[in-house]
Amino acid sequence: MVGELKAAPDTLRARTAPLLPGLAAALAAVAVALAVHAVVPMMPAMTIAVVLGIVAVNLPGTSALCEGPLRAGLNFAGKHLMRVGIVFLGLKLSLGDIAALGWTTVGVVVALVLLSFAGIYALGRLFRLDGDLPLLIATGFSICGASAIGAMAAVRGTKHRDTVLPVALVTLCGTLAIGVLPLLMNPLGLDALHFGQWVGAGVHDVGQVVATAQTAGPVALAAAIIIKLTRVVLLAPIVGVVGVLERRRHRLRGNAAQAVAGAAGKVKFPPVVPLFVLGFLAMILLRTSGWLPACAVAAGSTAQDIALGAALFGLGASVRVRQLFKTGARATVMALCSWALIAALAFGAVRLMGP
Repeated sequence: MVGELKAAPDTLRARTAPLLPGLAAALAAVAVALAVHAVVPMMPAMTIAVVLGIVAVNLPGTSALCEGPLRAGLNFAGKHLMRVGIVFLGLKLSLGDIAALGWTTVGVVVALVLLSFAGIYALGRLFRLDGDLPLLIATGFSICGASAIGAMAAVRGTKHRDTVLPVALVTLCGTLAIGVLPLLMNPLGLDALHFGQWVGAGVHDVGQVVATAQTAGPVALAAAIIIKLTRVVLLAPIVGVVGVLERRRHRLRGNAAQAVAGAAGKVKFPPVVPLFVLGFLAMILLRTSGWLPACAVAAGSTAQDIALGAALFGLGASVRVRQLFKTGARATVMALCSWALIAALAFGAVRLMGP
């Protein structure tokens, strides 16, 4: 008995030791990203974290480290810290703020998300993208960027390496939006309020929304954030629907396999809604209840930035630029078309929202 108790810490140490170098590198990258963002607010910290990861794995001096002693920790960050970040993302949402928009505006936003999701998924099939790429890109573009991709990948059981390209593409297009959309504000005849609504409806990641909308002032920023967070709420129901369909598919496949093999064992089904998505919903309810003090909400926001930033650095450190150009050219063109599609749909949604 004593020997088993002594062996347990040794086993835990043996499992965690390989993760520590990569996790330390990811946290250091987050610190750099947050520092750069503090100096240059126009550059979202999460985008910087992805770029740092891509640079690290493609520079001759650090590439061997990323593929060697850091790899286990980077992969852990890209998968598990992403889920932690999604849970804390819920603290940014209050159902009261969304209800204040009015049923018409909320209905328009819901319709926008569903239309953009379906349209981008169809584009992915049209471009003949492999595997879960169409679904992951559609989820990231229509809801909330890398966080949504991580949630959908968990439901689908997508391998970690297959989430790298969708995250890179949603980051690329969201970063382009920061520079391009403000240039279109005056030509499209948008005032600050409507520009903010357009940004909130059409830009992917929350940080990218803030960076883009703040160029038009506080009115635009406030409008963009509330519209964007309304889109984020839809993460749970869309993931839940896909989870039900995925569970049904596994059940049919499992029944067929048992019928052929005569197996008596039970088939393991994927969860309808992953545990971390339930945590995301619980955080929304906590924020809506008003029970949490402002300091707790601020601490949760900081935890979300750290966890998501480390995850995005880990994912970025899996993007080989040469391989991306060879295998991801078709997906890149499809993502740019998707960006144009959601921008057009968002512009139409703004017109429907009225003055």
